[in-house]
Formats: sequence, structure tokens, C-alpha cells
Amino acid sequence: MSATASVPRAAARHVYCLCAEWCGVCREWRARFDAMAAAHPQVQFVWVDVDAQEAVLDILDIETFPVLLIADGATPLFCGPVQPQLPVVERLLQGLQQPAVADPVAQQLLALLQAR
Repeated sequence: MSATASVPRAAARHVYCLCAEWCGVCREWRARFDAMAAAHPQVQFVWVDVDAQEAVLDILDIETFPVLLIADGATPLFCGPVQPQLPVVERLLQGLQQPAVADPVAQQLLALLQAR
């Protein structure tokens, strides 16, 4: 797991991108994800290589990459696969205010990622 932003913030919005090093889509997406992090310094962007963080795979059954987990503090707002396109993720970030429904899997995954 590597933080793209340099200064972690406990209560800030976090965007965790779950990917795999062997995945070509993930490798191509990484530069755009880093560019998004640079454009949003108020948000903590974290790249998570699921092969290096095997506990993630014990919690979440990933069928396609990339998967984003977006949270405000300890509250997950979104957890799921996304199209690796900046406009799609930008709209998602701008539109999220509250979780639509409580998601115990997203909560468990967020707790794991925040503990590292």
C-alpha cells in the first residue's frame, strides 16, 4: 500500500484504489490516479496492491479492476469497481455525500486499510 498524497489526514476523505501489479488496466490507470491525487490535495489517495495486501482478498471478492473504496473518516461512502476514466471518478467524488446504505464489507475493508 502506498499513499499517493504525502500528508495523511485522519478525518479527510480517502480514496483507496485496489489494483494488482500484474493487471495491465491497473498499470495504465496508475498515472491517471496519481494525476487525480495531485489535482485534489485535500483528499488522501492510496494505491493498494491487493497481491501485497492479501487480507484485502479475504474480505472482498474482486472480479474486476480497479475497485475504489471512498471514505470520509471511518465512514465508507462507496466501494466497488469503476471504469478507469478520470471523468467517471471525478463525478463519483463530487457526488458522494453520505453512504446510500450501510455496507458491512466496505466497513470491514476500510478498518483493515486504516489499520495499516
